[in-house]
Amino acid sequence: MNLNEIKEFSNIELLARQMVEGFITGLHRSPFHGFSVEFAEHRLYNSGESTRHIDWKVFAKTDKLFVKRYEEETNLRCQIVLDVSSSMYYPKETNGKLKFSIMAAAALTYLLQKQRDAISLCAFDSEILEHTPFKSTSIHTNKMFVLLENLLNRTENNLKKTAITDVLHEIAEKIHRRSLVVIFSDMFENLEDTEKLFSALQHLKHNRHEILLFHVMDKKTEQDFDFLERPYEFIDLESGERVKLQPSQVRESYQAHIEEFSKNLKLKCGQYKIDFIEADIAASFDHVLNAYLIKRTKMR
Repeated sequence: MNLNEIKEFSNIELLARQMVEGFITGLHRSPFHGFSVEFAEHRLYNSGESTRHIDWKVFAKTDKLFVKRYEEETNLRCQIVLDVSSSMYYPKETNGKLKFSIMAAAALTYLLQKQRDAISLCAFDSEILEHTPFKSTSIHTNKMFVLLENLLNRTENNLKKTAITDVLHEIAEKIHRRSLVVIFSDMFENLEDTEKLFSALQHLKHNRHEILLFHVMDKKTEQDFDFLERPYEFIDLESGERVKLQPSQVRESYQAHIEEFSKNLKLKCGQYKIDFIEADIAASFDHVLNAYLIKRTKMR
């Protein structure tokens, strides 16, 4: 499933479930043949431990002792970091980068919850807007789906610049236990001085967190600069600056600039052992889920 195949966004949790179940069904055709996605909410009772959490209803049906699994028994702590700054509302007709990132985050939330992992969501623009605690309960994930749906329906009235550098430093200080940090962002913050951004990413690594960075882009226009040859008015969504020109006037220099930025970003992520994933909003969400499974497998 990709963004164009989603007709409406009325129920994010239902859409996330459809995306994940479709992905799981297709796993046998992927490099993960045989990969077990654990959906169990119980574990076998170990002789000698407290009987307080035994699920007696399951015992009545199966004649086997199972213990309900709780938050402290989770396998993984995952911090999802979601950029909702003004540039993520591009293309303005569809809010494509924002919708892609929110739906990808929803799919990961559903998968993580079914695997009984603890999840936290941090949404930011020029500052942190929401930052939930780490929990794996159904009530918590339901609240996260509501939060994601509210972010999806949020009206962008004011220009908000990306403050990903400050946010990542703040997250690095707040998360005290080793976690997987999953970032969805176009990373468009001060493209002329990327060292501060790399310093923030390094801060996370220094604190022993694993990082999965999804560089969210509309590849057709933002990377390839594939526009019809006619006059356009280009608007910077974070500053409001406007410029009128024909694509051929800037295409070559723009492509060179964005290629240099992407190359530098990939290089630094490689040096810091950060998993860097190009996330084209026209591509399937399976690409995101595959990258997560690869990372999770490495962390075992």
